[in-house]
Amino acid sequence: MKIESVRDLEVYKLAFKCAMEIFQITKTFPSEEKYSLTDQIRKSSRSVCTNLSESWRKRRYIAVFKNKLTDAMQEASETQTWLEFSIACNYVDKQTFERLHYEYEQILGKLNAMDIKAETFCFPTSQLLNFPTS
Repeated sequence: MKIESVRDLEVYKLAFKCAMEIFQITKTFPSEEKYSLTDQIRKSSRSVCTNLSESWRKRRYIAVFKNKLTDAMQEASETQTWLEFSIACNYVDKQTFERLHYEYEQILGKLNAMDIKAETFCFPTSQLLNFPTS
């Protein structure tokens, strides 16, 4: 399958799915969590996708590409921590927690693999010289 946009990446699809599920789950969180746990877990889960999108657009520069992938990994790890708080506060059940935690481990693994193989995602230097300037 040809990858034409960031939305074609399996890791993006999984991260987006998880972020949307977290959005739905957090609708049931108590109102006193609105400006803390709810906002934080929604933000970090969505930031995995946004940082991945930013990295995709920065493929001309391998160091920037890798930096944004690192940011996406940090956001995925942060989301896992907020999930820990969610189960500790009894806002999510164990099965949901374990499934989402596993899915974020999958996301982290895929992002790490992209980081290791960054040169396969980035434009070769020779291709950069042929980019149109207008």
